Amino acid sequence: MLQGFKDFISRGNAIDLAVGVIIGAAFGAVVTALVDNVLNPLVGGIFGQPDLDRIWVITMRAAEGEVPATEILVGTVLTALINFLLVAVALYFAVVVPMNKLAERRAKGEEPAPEAPAEDIALLTEIRDLLAKNKA
Repeated sequence: MLQGFKDFISRGNAIDLAVGVIIGAAFGAVVTALVDNVLNPLVGGIFGQPDLDRIWVITMRAAEGEVPATEILVGTVLTALINFLLVAVALYFAVVVPMNKLAERRAKGEEPAPEAPAEDIALLTEIRDLLAKNKA
């Protein structure tokens, strides 16, 4: 049982996954800082507020008694959607575009397919295969 666990852990997939999760969490902090400190102030400069939480508030009348009025903040959904789009844009331009460029460079640098063997090598290979076939 322990050997199975040891085999599972020592496979590259589990370790790669763990490294990916840790790097993803660390990169999430970078994206959050970018959104909170650069993009949201930019949105605040354009729209006058750093978020749209109170842009559309629906107040429901309080029921009789001491129950306070209820507010429905539709703007929080807009803020969440805008934050999601900002994070997606930041990830796209900070990770996806550079990775695609890197993949293109690697694809250009690939070694060409090996050339066909010389005629004498091909003939020797054919003879070897025939001898092996007759032996069996």
